[in-house]
Amino acid sequence: MKLAALVLVPLALILAGLAAWLYTPDRSAAALREKYDDAATSYIPLDGIVLRVRDTGPRGAPAVILLHGFGASLETWQPWADRLSQNYRVIRFDLPGFGLTGPDPTGDYSDRRATQLIAALMDHFGIPAAAIIGNSLGGRIAWQFAAADPARVTRLVLISPDGFASAGFAYGKAPEIPVMMKVFPYTLPAFMLRASLLPAYADPKNLTAATFARYQDFMLAPSDRAAMLARMRQTILTDPAPILGKIRCPTLLLWGAKDGMIPIANAADYLRDIPHATLVTLPTLGHVPFEEDPAASLPPVLKFLAGS
Repeated sequence: MKLAALVLVPLALILAGLAAWLYTPDRSAAALREKYDDAATSYIPLDGIVLRVRDTGPRGAPAVILLHGFGASLETWQPWADRLSQNYRVIRFDLPGFGLTGPDPTGDYSDRRATQLIAALMDHFGIPAAAIIGNSLGGRIAWQFAAADPARVTRLVLISPDGFASAGFAYGKAPEIPVMMKVFPYTLPAFMLRASLLPAYADPKNLTAATFARYQDFMLAPSDRAAMLARMRQTILTDPAPILGKIRCPTLLLWGAKDGMIPIANAADYLRDIPHATLVTLPTLGHVPFEEDPAASLPPVLKFLAGS
């Protein structure tokens, strides 16, 4: 017994110290609002949730809706939104469970729920139809919305969209959540976050200190980590082909050739299944080209939105 105590007590102390070192509490929503919100930011109650929204550009101009990816926020689009707002009404929002929209009180993080919120937001603003631009998770939600309600989507831009089966994400079944992810709501060491973000960038230097700090801030927004884990558990993929075939609007696929998260080889699946799709490859960029090089990645989108 004495020997066991001599071994177990120090081990318990080590584990307790490790847990204390790894523990990462939520940050204050009020402090995050003060740091990131601006005059164009509003909080709009819709269908049981309050969406954090930024609405810029001429009110009478054609509307463009921007949908961010997993773990991101509406700030990810800032450089593109600044330019697009010269000619378009640009609407972007934090998806439920991300940024300062925060967790969905319904507990529903399905893609269907997200598409319903897009329609509700368009109704709120009196927008009958809009161009939709989505990245990664936002791309998957974008193409599902375009397929479900074709009359409301004038043009579709998919930037490295998610949706086809991959390792750990098979059709018709809940994904395999690693055991370590169960502690995600309680810990987020900077080195682990950086390691998870770096594959999104073709050049690691493009994950700047300011960009990393923004991701870290919003990942630590109140209860967002638990909501992200719930979203992962609720993600059950179905074969996209029959759904993609229902898209009727012109579609642009924009893909970084050095995407380390969703490889550009996946573009062939979308080109095969979407009736009116074209691909533009960005040879030197990765998963978030609008962050890595906004000036180089936006021109093909501007050309596409203009119908040329």
